[in-house]
Amino acid sequence: MKIRTAMKKDLKEIAKVEAKCFPPAEAATMENFEERLSVYPDHFWLLEQEGKILAFINGMVTNEETIRDEMLENAQLHEEDGDWQAIFGVNTLPEYRENGYASMLMEQVIADAKAQGRKGCILTCKKELIPFYERFGYQDEGLSASVHGNAVWYDMRLRFDDPHRNTVY
Repeated sequence: MKIRTAMKKDLKEIAKVEAKCFPPAEAATMENFEERLSVYPDHFWLLEQEGKILAFINGMVTNEETIRDEMLENAQLHEEDGDWQAIFGVNTLPEYRENGYASMLMEQVIADAKAQGRKGCILTCKKELIPFYERFGYQDEGLSASVHGNAVWYDMRLRFDDPHRNTVY
């Protein structure tokens, strides 16, 4: 297993993984990923085995405290010196789930965001995934304003200055 940041040559494979992980209304498009990779490739973490991408996390950096739907569509909203590492997607190919790969990537994202001096990480998730993110110290901040893909989303936040941060996995 190897974790690395993405390169433009990974575009097609990233889009294929996304399509297997999210319903069409929620999945980022090839064009979304192409723009994201051109603006913030260092905010794509890929987990691969023998050159095959099994899982990835991607997202921009922002000074905003929650994710807005516009961020998913406009990579130009990325603020490299921003306070918060936003996470747009945590993807693991279905046949590789339940092996801890998403957890490995999440710990890497958290470590990198800390090393970059961020205040923490933010994401949106569906209700059934709240316990997964709470294991890393994220706190449920309630219903999100997001209507992405016509789904119900919850805002989650991990504050690095939270003394109660507890990781259990």
